[in-house]
Amino acid sequence: MNTAGTATHSAGLRDRVLGLDRKVPVLDGRLLPYINLDNAATTPPLRDVVETVERFLPYYSSVHRGSGFKSRLSTMVYDQAHEILARFVGADPAGNTVIFGKNTTEAINKLSYRIPLRDDSVVLSTVMEHHSNDLPWRNRATVVHVGATPDGRLDEDDFDRQLQRHAGRVAIVTVTAASNVTGLIQPVHRLARKAHAAGTLIMVDAAQYAPHRAVDMKPDDDPEHLDFVVLAGHKMYAPYGTGALVGPKEFFLRSGPEYPGGGTVDVVTLDEVHWAGMPDRDEAGSPNVIGAVAMAKAAQVLMEIGMDTVAAHEAELTAYALESLRTVPKIRLYGDSDPKRAAQRVGAIPFNIDGISHYLVAAVLGYEGGIGVRSGCFCAHPYVVHLLQLPEREREAWKDKVLAGDKSDMPGLVRASFGCYNTTADVDHLIEMLQRVAGGDYRADYRLHGSSGEYVPAGYVDPLPNYFTLG
Repeated sequence: MNTAGTATHSAGLRDRVLGLDRKVPVLDGRLLPYINLDNAATTPPLRDVVETVERFLPYYSSVHRGSGFKSRLSTMVYDQAHEILARFVGADPAGNTVIFGKNTTEAINKLSYRIPLRDDSVVLSTVMEHHSNDLPWRNRATVVHVGATPDGRLDEDDFDRQLQRHAGRVAIVTVTAASNVTGLIQPVHRLARKAHAAGTLIMVDAAQYAPHRAVDMKPDDDPEHLDFVVLAGHKMYAPYGTGALVGPKEFFLRSGPEYPGGGTVDVVTLDEVHWAGMPDRDEAGSPNVIGAVAMAKAAQVLMEIGMDTVAAHEAELTAYALESLRTVPKIRLYGDSDPKRAAQRVGAIPFNIDGISHYLVAAVLGYEGGIGVRSGCFCAHPYVVHLLQLPEREREAWKDKVLAGDKSDMPGLVRASFGCYNTTADVDHLIEMLQRVAGGDYRADYRLHGSSGEYVPAGYVDPLPNYFTLG
């Protein structure tokens, strides 16, 4: 494969990401440039975001109703952040609102309490979901999980069956736009058309999708319109503690907020409460203005770069990685491993090396290669168990052990996940290290900590305080 385009393109993006030149210690005492292949968990900050926050901080003040200059300026910028995020997802600001909160998890929980539910209501979800798009709904209604194919794709025939089986009872369809485990992209607009034809709404968890592909909610009267979208700033190169819920104003204006407090009202007497308009009624208390500014700036940068440009780079890089991983002995890839279909996924690649714990693989990569990956179930236990095709007896055995405090045999995968700045050189270093791991060529005597499942080099004193501490 010709990788020149990838190397040249990513170099331009790398200049805009903070911390990529930072060296970290590895087991033999060397300092190596850190290779972050854990972007599906969180991304490093864009320099543009950090610089924007630093320019804004001297003017930071409370928003809304303050008459001082800094308060007026902060209010203006906070309102602009709402407008920018609406534009980022293609929402019509006339009919839709952007609600800022802590993260995607909080946004989904918020929506779960605002959806009108009957005793027999059903929330139609999928087995592919992150726990944050599953557990909040289980707390409120009966959740029906649509199945997945053996390679991890949505079983759309099952989706159709479940939608028909529960006709008239489905309060909302809630699906991820891209799996945080396999990176597979969902046909959300086609699912939206089906949901609307069945008389229900659809919410799309775009946390894993938005940093890699353009989100388009489409016009409100389009049958493929996405009713609600949720996003996470920390996955969009803006790790300042903010997420967003985007949806129709009219929907939220039907009722008071599930979390009332300061800023959510127009008038309060000892006997009456009159709620404010949107988004104020759903942003209780002093908001994270800094986080909103950071997230909006990240959205501006991504739109400036062009999501098509980001997608093309990551598809090329993912294809290169899928081809290269085949050279690693005993490796097993999960999901769709065909490099020719790399454009149909975001850059998250799950794998295992036969005979070696996923926890140990990740530990060697980190301690000896300076490579950050993630291992385990990625807050998607049912989906990972499905991909691993574990027999029922084995599922029960590890579940009982975990509940007893022993995670040493917990099943899982290793996940390498790319950002817009990763390069083929990053992939090459990953492959080199994986080949060493597969051949047993690593330096340390790793000891398993059963309570966490993690492997740590015996006798190693982690020099973390030498690099940063609040002490």
